[in-house]
Amino acid sequence: MQTSSDRGRIVFLDWLRGLAAIIMLQGHTFNSFIRPEELKDGWYEYSQYFGGQAAAVFLFVTGITYGLGMTKRESLPLGQRFLAALRRSRYLFILAFMFRVQMYVFGYPQSQLSDLLTVDILNAMGAGLLLLSVLALISDNLRRARWAVLAGVAFAGLAPVMSGLDTSQIPDYLRAYFVPRFTFSLFPWGAFLALGCACGSVLTLVPRGSWDRVMQWIAVVGFALIMCGLYMAGLPYSIYSNAEFWLDSPALVACKLGAIFLMASGSFLWTEYLSTGWSWVRVLGTASLPVYWVHVELVYGRWFPSFKERLTWWQCVLFSICLIWTMVGMALVLKQIPWRKWLSNGSPSAARARRESLQTQTQPPPSLAVRD
Repeated sequence: MQTSSDRGRIVFLDWLRGLAAIIMLQGHTFNSFIRPEELKDGWYEYSQYFGGQAAAVFLFVTGITYGLGMTKRESLPLGQRFLAALRRSRYLFILAFMFRVQMYVFGYPQSQLSDLLTVDILNAMGAGLLLLSVLALISDNLRRARWAVLAGVAFAGLAPVMSGLDTSQIPDYLRAYFVPRFTFSLFPWGAFLALGCACGSVLTLVPRGSWDRVMQWIAVVGFALIMCGLYMAGLPYSIYSNAEFWLDSPALVACKLGAIFLMASGSFLWTEYLSTGWSWVRVLGTASLPVYWVHVELVYGRWFPSFKERLTWWQCVLFSICLIWTMVGMALVLKQIPWRKWLSNGSPSAARARRESLQTQTQPPPSLAVRD
């Protein structure tokens, strides 16, 4: 497996994240701009089907980086490891709130104060990592991975149960974190964070020469998960009385996880053997957060009012291409700006975090090769 000299980033994960950004951009473009009479068209349905995979990829890769961070800090005392995990959760909660404030300001006066409490994918990431932060107290990689897998199974398996509970007494903005709905609740979306954390915890344990075989098995497991998920979804009976496939079904989680595995193995194959030199997809992946932030405002905000629900499918395709390359250009500009460093340094504990980082910096483990 190769890592980039750019902050030790893992190349194929950046490419996977960039691929997810592409399908997210086209999915949101079709969702916002296509004409109502074409909603039943096959192009729109395929667009939304693939576009729904992007969030699962982002959550999974976030979980991987979370697990890698825990592995990196294993030499630190328990308290410091736990606080570092909590800081990551806090960072995402701050970003989520900033995102909602920006959307409220740009949407004023049509926006409402209740919009500030809307639960989006950044909120789900922050809440999920908050719950998973206890895994930082486990020093052994394999044990931490096992517990993370159990947490992922629980997030997926309990989703239909959470849907059936009477939670009417809980404020709606809190229920949105736990009760499945067509946004981003912890049940079942937290499963991708937890399972990604499991993968990140064991990532560096794979010997250098074994990555090809590992990726082959990941592809096989991906196919198996998709087939199992579809089989479970088609059964005439279920242990759940109220499971809905597109909302809270564990079968959907299995299908999405299988698709992630196939995308990951394909990304590894491309970056390891087929890609030469500069990759615009990877550039998009290294700036997935600002790409998400900016494109939501462009697509769902006030910027193109004459396009909303008025474009044909081929016009949506053309707009998607323009939007993708606009985001690539923005990512190239941001690459010259240390925006991640600015965001990280905004917290009072930034100095302590930098000291911990200096204490734990080591050469890449034997399983990682560095790409210049």
